[in-house]
Amino acid sequence: MSIKKDNKNIIITGFALFSMFFGAGNLIFPPTLGFISGDKWIFTMIGFLLTCISLPLLGVVAVALCGGSTEKLTSKVGNKFGKFLCSIIMLSIGPLFCIPRTGASTFELGVQPMFPNANPVIVSVIYFAITLIFVLNESNVVDRVGAVLTPFLLISLLVIIVKGIFFPMGEAISTDIALPFSRGFTEGYQTMDALGSIIMAQMVVGDLIAKGYKNKKEQISITIKSGIVSAVCLTIVYGGLLYIGATASGMFGKDVSRTALLIGITSNILGPSSKLIFGAAISIACLTTAIGLTATAGNYFSNLTHGKLSYKLVVTLICIFSAVISNYGVETIINFAVPVLVAAYPVVIVLIVMNLLNKYIEDAYIYKGAVYTTLVISLVNSLSTLNINIPYVTYYINKLPMSAQGFGWIIPCILGALLGSLYSRSRKTPSVLEEINQKS
Repeated sequence: MSIKKDNKNIIITGFALFSMFFGAGNLIFPPTLGFISGDKWIFTMIGFLLTCISLPLLGVVAVALCGGSTEKLTSKVGNKFGKFLCSIIMLSIGPLFCIPRTGASTFELGVQPMFPNANPVIVSVIYFAITLIFVLNESNVVDRVGAVLTPFLLISLLVIIVKGIFFPMGEAISTDIALPFSRGFTEGYQTMDALGSIIMAQMVVGDLIAKGYKNKKEQISITIKSGIVSAVCLTIVYGGLLYIGATASGMFGKDVSRTALLIGITSNILGPSSKLIFGAAISIACLTTAIGLTATAGNYFSNLTHGKLSYKLVVTLICIFSAVISNYGVETIINFAVPVLVAAYPVVIVLIVMNLLNKYIEDAYIYKGAVYTTLVISLVNSLSTLNINIPYVTYYINKLPMSAQGFGWIIPCILGALLGSLYSRSRKTPSVLEEINQKS
C-alpha cells in the first residue's frame, strides 16, 4: 500500500483506538487522582498512564502478534482458562461494572445538576430502556449523535485543560497520599482498558485485514503506529485532567465525590452554566458507550453458548441487571469492582507481557507456571480487599517484596515461570533407563 494510504489508516485506526479507550465514565478518575495527590501528582500520573494507556496498547499489540485472536493470546494456558478469563473480562466491562457506571455517571453528571430532585430509579429505567431499544434495533442514530457530541465533549475538555493549565484554579498542595505511583497504577485498573484491550484488539486487527493488510508485519506496524496516535490523545486528556485535579487539591473537602469534583472543576473553569451543557455531552457519550458494550457483551455470550442464549435475551438481561446496579451510584460501583480487578488485572498483565516475549518462551508450561502462580496471589489479595484473610497464607503473601505497593505477585510470577521451564525440560530430558534402552 502507498505511504499516503498507510498514514491515513494509521490516523483513522489511532482515533478508533482512542474512542475505544476513551470512555466518558473514565473521566471521573484523573481529576480525583490529581486531587488526592496534590504536589505529588506527577508520580501518580506516571502510574495511572502506565495502566490506562501503555498496558491497553501493549494488549492490542500482543493480540496482533499472536494472530489477532483473544483465544490465541490465552490458549497457551488452556482453552478452558481462556474462556473463563474472557468471560470474567466481558462481565467486568459489561453488566457488572462498566455499563452500570455509565448509567450512574449520566445521572450524577448529566441529570442531577439540572434536576436536583430527579429520581435515580426512574432515570436508570429510562436510560437503559433507550439503550435496549437501540441495541435491539441496531440503529446508528445514537452513533450519529455521538459523532457530533463526542467531538464537542473533547473540545470542551481541551478548553478546560488549556485554561486550567495557563490559568490554574489554585496550587497543588501537600496531601497525605502514600505511595503515589502505586496508587495511580492500581487506580488505573478502574478504567478497565487493559482488560478490554484484549477483546477490542480482535476488532482492530479484523478492520486492518478488511482494509487489505493481509501481512502480519504490516498489521503489527500499523497497530503500533496507531497506538502512538491514540496514546498521545489519551495522555493529553488524562494527564491534563489529573494536573487540573491537583491544582484543585486545596479547594474542596477531602470527602468530595468523584462526580462532584468533576462538576466543581468544570463550573470553576468554564462558568456555572457550562456544567449543564458539559453534563449533557457526557450523558450522550455514556449512552453510546453503554450501547456499544451491551451489543458486544450480547454477541459474546450468545456465541459462547452457541445460540442457546439468544442475543435479544442476553442484551435484555444485561440492561435489566445494569439498571439495578446503576442505582447504587458511581462510588459504590467503583468499590464493587475492586476485588475483581485486583484478581484479574495482574493475570492479564502477565499474559500481555509473555505474549510480547513469546519468541523467547519455550512452551506452554512456562505460561501456566507464571499465570497460575499470579492468579493464586491475586485471589488472596482480592479476598484481602473484602477483609477475608486466609490464616498464614495472607500473612506471608503480604510479606512478599513489593506487596505494599500492590506488586507482590511479580516475584512469584517469575518463580512460577522458572518452575514451569524446569518442569518442561524434565519432561523433554530422557531418563537413564530410556537412554539405556535407546542405546541397546
